[in-house]
Amino acid sequence: MNKSLLRIKIPPLIAILLFCFLIPAKIHANDLQDILKKGVLRHLGIPYAHFVRHTKTGVDGLDVELMQLFAKHLGVRYELVETSWNDVFGDVSGNLTQVRGDDVMIIGTTRVKGDIIANGLTILPYREKIVNFSLPVFPTGVWLMARANSSIKPIKPTGDIIKDIEQVKKSLKGHSVLSMKGTCLDPDLYDLKLTGADIRYHTTSQFLGDIAQKVVNGEAETTLLDIPDALIALQKWPEEIKIIGPISAHQFMGVAVAKTSTELLDEFNHFFRICWRDGTYKRLVEKYYPAVFLYLGDFFENNLGD
Repeated sequence: MNKSLLRIKIPPLIAILLFCFLIPAKIHANDLQDILKKGVLRHLGIPYAHFVRHTKTGVDGLDVELMQLFAKHLGVRYELVETSWNDVFGDVSGNLTQVRGDDVMIIGTTRVKGDIIANGLTILPYREKIVNFSLPVFPTGVWLMARANSSIKPIKPTGDIIKDIEQVKKSLKGHSVLSMKGTCLDPDLYDLKLTGADIRYHTTSQFLGDIAQKVVNGEAETTLLDIPDALIALQKWPEEIKIIGPISAHQFMGVAVAKTSTELLDEFNHFFRICWRDGTYKRLVEKYYPAVFLYLGDFFENNLGD
């Protein structure tokens, strides 16, 4: 290198401009008026269960169709932006976060890639510190699933879900449990380390749909599954798996937006109430999750109000 180049002095103003140009700028989350102006709703979706799924003819799912209807309601174009469990909250908020239990710390920024998350996203306390959730759109909870030949037997329900959870946890000592960090199946959310279970982590993909298959294949004796995914697994492997009982209390799923997207969230809630009252949403659920009415049908009898 020519050492004389090292002695070149760059004027302060130019140096500042170069610095601003070279560092990546944070792109703030869009609210409703920005979306209407751009003419597109960017749906952040993680392929998961029947909420967002790939088929031979393309991509469909309960949340894909719901977001397509929402885009039509807004009068804008629909666009699916696929993401992952590791990236989804940064993709909507522009914030990189670190989570420890229910504590959340912002550790950096990233580029916003979408406007609204919808893929069977469970409403959890730590997530509510990162994004804002809609009205509950789907009932859920976490069940323990085991291979059919497991020595663990399904519990006898008591009518008290807390007592049922205690029964399930007592059965786990010495048995392997497959789970996944950073999701609603994270064992830390349910204090599974205190049960004496052999906790194993699914790390080979970001796809939660792989977990039940791994248990069927013998990579662990049991796993945690949220109820929508468990219903699909029971349909797919009815002779090879069994449900032991609940690991969590009743939970709910919702769509999520950045903390700054208040108008967008208000408009989605307004739209969702319309779909709920006119039967549109129930028809979508019947299409993708007909079995949910056998287990959690009470949810769909609720009156959302105005």
